[in-house]
Amino acid sequence: MRAVLFATVIGLALSLVGTPLAIRFFARRGYGQEIKDVLRSHQVKRGTPTMGGTVIVLAALVAYFLTKLLTAKVPTASGLLVLFLTAGLGMVGFVDDFIKIFRQRSLGLRARAKLIGQLMVIIPFAWLSLRQPNARGLTPASDHVSFLTDISWLGLGSVLFVVFAYFVIAGWSNAVNLTDGMDGLATGASVMAFAAYAVIGVWQYGQPCGSHVTAGCYQVRDPLDLAIVAAALMGACFGFLWWNATPAKIFMGDTGALALGGAFAGLSICSRTELLAPVIGGLFLMELLAVMTQVGYFKLSRRITGTGKRVFKMTPIHFHFDLLGWSEANVVIRFWLIAGGCVALGLGVFYGGFAATK
Repeated sequence: MRAVLFATVIGLALSLVGTPLAIRFFARRGYGQEIKDVLRSHQVKRGTPTMGGTVIVLAALVAYFLTKLLTAKVPTASGLLVLFLTAGLGMVGFVDDFIKIFRQRSLGLRARAKLIGQLMVIIPFAWLSLRQPNARGLTPASDHVSFLTDISWLGLGSVLFVVFAYFVIAGWSNAVNLTDGMDGLATGASVMAFAAYAVIGVWQYGQPCGSHVTAGCYQVRDPLDLAIVAAALMGACFGFLWWNATPAKIFMGDTGALALGGAFAGLSICSRTELLAPVIGGLFLMELLAVMTQVGYFKLSRRITGTGKRVFKMTPIHFHFDLLGWSEANVVIRFWLIAGGCVALGLGVFYGGFAATK
C-alpha cells in the first residue's frame, strides 16, 4: 500500500515544483490562452500561460515509474495502458493548444482532425486491453459492460467493445474539457475523482476473487496498480491546483483536459466500473449534459418556431451562473461541493454494493 502513498507524494512534489517552471517557460514564448470574445468578464485572463497539462501528465508518468523503481515492482499491463491513454490524448490536446496559440484564436483542431487523433489512441488502448492476460486469465478490460462488477448479460464482444470504449473515452474527455472553463474548476474536481479511484483500486486489491468467484470479490487484473496510477494523477493535479486556483497563473488547456478525461475513462474501464463512473464524475457529466441540452433545445426550437431559444444563458453551465452575477470563486467552490458530493455518493454506492453481497 505504501506505493500508493509514494505515487501521491511524488506526483504532488513534481507538479508543485514543475508548474512555476512551466509558467516561466510558456510566458517567455508567449504561449498564452485565447478567450472567446463573448466572455468579456474573462478577457483579463487573455495571455495567461496555457498547456499546463503537460506538467500534470509528466508528473504523473514520472511518479508512477519512480514508484515502481522504489518498490522494485514491474509495471503492469493495466497501469501502462491507462498511462498510454492519458499521454496519447494529452498529445492530441497539446496539438490543439499549439494551434490555438500559433493562430491566436480560441479554436484549435478541426473536429475531424481531433476525431482522427482520438481514434489513433483509443483503438489501440481498447484492442490491447482485451488482451494481455495474466496467470489467472484476466485481461486489463472486459468485453462486458460493468457497474460494480461485470454485468453478465451485457457482453459486447471485441468489436462492439472497441466502439463502446471510444464513446466512453471520448465522452469523458469532452466532459472534462467542457468543465475546464474557470480557475481550478476541472483540476479540483479531478483531484476528487482520482482520489475515488485510488480508494476503489485499493479496496479491489483487498478483495480478489482468487481461483474461484465468490460473493464480494472483484475480477480486476491489476487493481493496486490502477490505484497507483490514480494516486499519481491525484497528486499531480493537487500540485498543479496550487498555481491553477483563482487567480490562475496557468491553465491546463486541452493538453490537460483531454488527458485527465481519458485517464478517468481508462480507470473506469480497467477497474470494471464504467457505469459507476457517471456517479463519481457527476460534475463532469452535468457539464456535458448541459451543453447537449442547450444545443438540442436550440436546434429544436429553431426548427419549430424559426427562432432559436436557449435553456441557459450560456454553456458550459458554469458560465450560466457567471452571467447570473455569481463571482467566479463562488461558482468554483460550489461546483467543487457538487463534485465532492458525487464522489462520496459513488464511493457509498461502491461499498454498498460490496456489503450487499456479503
